[in-house]
Amino acid sequence: MIVKKDCKYALIVPTSMGIRLTPVNRQPVHTSKLFEMHATSAETNVLNVSASLGLPVKALTAFVKDSPIASFIKSELRARNIDYEAMEVIQDGPWGARHQINIADSGFGPRGPRVYNDRAGEAGRLLDISAFDVERIFGADGCGILHISGLVGALSTQTSNFCLELARAAKKHGTLISFDLNYRASFWKGREEELSHIFSEIASISDILIGNEEDFQLALGINGPEAGGKSIAENIEAFKGLIENVKARYPNAKVFATTLREVVSANRHLWGAILNCGNEWFVEEPREIEVLDRIGGGDAFVGGLLYGILKGWSPEKWIQFGWATGALAVTMLTDYASPADESQVWSIYKGNARVVR
Repeated sequence: MIVKKDCKYALIVPTSMGIRLTPVNRQPVHTSKLFEMHATSAETNVLNVSASLGLPVKALTAFVKDSPIASFIKSELRARNIDYEAMEVIQDGPWGARHQINIADSGFGPRGPRVYNDRAGEAGRLLDISAFDVERIFGADGCGILHISGLVGALSTQTSNFCLELARAAKKHGTLISFDLNYRASFWKGREEELSHIFSEIASISDILIGNEEDFQLALGINGPEAGGKSIAENIEAFKGLIENVKARYPNAKVFATTLREVVSANRHLWGAILNCGNEWFVEEPREIEVLDRIGGGDAFVGGLLYGILKGWSPEKWIQFGWATGALAVTMLTDYASPADESQVWSIYKGNARVVR
């Protein structure tokens, strides 16, 4: 996997920014009076691993003009070492454009977390390729990897085209393309044929494909072998069979990855991953991790995986680092992993939680 050199940015994502409101003390939403606010999106969650570890990254997004929420998000991105380039959307009154709101508790023990998405009037749905100079972004500036999420790709007809045109421009300039399918049935309702075509085209020019069994089957229409085991670990061979089918359909991609998660309780998960690179398989068997807040673990896995690729490591280290950054993210109340340094991540992978003085 050869990453383009001498680029201004190691990693770029298209994204729709919003805020997350989280009850304090792991309480449920419907009984809480105190909430903490974070700036968030799945795609900047991916960026955060590389940004925390010193690589230059950038978000392509949309902000509501003169909005205090937009100002808050910009400040948060700057604090996280994430550069941004954005189109500005006029609010157009109280019923006009705004940033998405994600209201989510963390769950506790037998009470699973609940997520409430409020995306009406979302400014990110207006993302338009004409507002961005893609020749400068991928040509003059340069980018190692463009990472696209199916969440943004399915927000609207405009964002679908936005992601597709970004992928075409990235391909033209030798930028690697990573595509996390992130299928959501509610986003696809009434647009199945349109989105199937667009997702298939993006997948066909992608170098890295990421998804779970539902993503590959419902977003790309690929059937997999029947899972026969009761646990995630017992179904690893079935997951491998599904990825083999994806490889046959999309031969341009050279890296395929999926996470494995089995929920014991809101605080205890079994966490693993599968990676295929070339003809080699790399498997992190599910092992128990402790969970403070599960949201963002999958994004952090992708962030760690892409960081390993950008650093030129071996595929074995990609999946190990991704497993560990995913495990790190769920120990934090933010949706993203913010590693202090690489050694902290490797300590997590090795199960070494001893104090560092």
